[in-house]
Amino acid sequence: MTDDLIARLSADLKPVRRTAMPRLLIGALLVSGVVAAIAMLTLLGMRPDMEVATTTMMYWTKFGYTLAMALLGLAATLVLARPDGRARWPWLAAFGLLDVLLVIAVVQLARADDMMPLIMGSSILRALTYIPVFALPVLLAALLALRRMAPANPTLAGFAAGIMAGGTGAWIYAFACAETGMMFLALWYTLAIVIVAALGAVLGRYLLRW
Repeated sequence: MTDDLIARLSADLKPVRRTAMPRLLIGALLVSGVVAAIAMLTLLGMRPDMEVATTTMMYWTKFGYTLAMALLGLAATLVLARPDGRARWPWLAAFGLLDVLLVIAVVQLARADDMMPLIMGSSILRALTYIPVFALPVLLAALLALRRMAPANPTLAGFAAGIMAGGTGAWIYAFACAETGMMFLALWYTLAIVIVAALGAVLGRYLLRW
């Protein structure tokens, strides 16, 4: 009886491409990222000094740091989406990236006449508000994609998706942000990404359970 039941359940199974899962998750990231970018352009618009900003180290540091966080979150999410997934190197790489940024930030502060503007800036609440707002479409799309997969640890998979979404939201927000402090980037951008990751962990715990 059991063998017959298994045979009937498996009779109509069709092979799935090995790239199906990455394509689904990356597709969700790209589509939701476009939605987030449109929201940024509608709500904030590009910074007016973009032509000059792109010649500065700070601009490309924000660009690279946030994009790297998004990609590391994507890498962790792809691994954790599998039942046997174990992700370690993306977390180590993310911490290493933050450490490098903190070193650069300390060097910048040591050379500054006034450190506080480089730490506190003038838009902490703006960053902590808009980065999660722009990350939300990406997080929801990622969680919907993960529901079609089989993460063994829903909380950790949701956390990884939150890092991916938070990094994407921060990368998009960076096009509208005129802050010039490396420590501002290290503290407040990172905090905003972690807030989204925490939200992803909570949602993942309930939405990704088998």
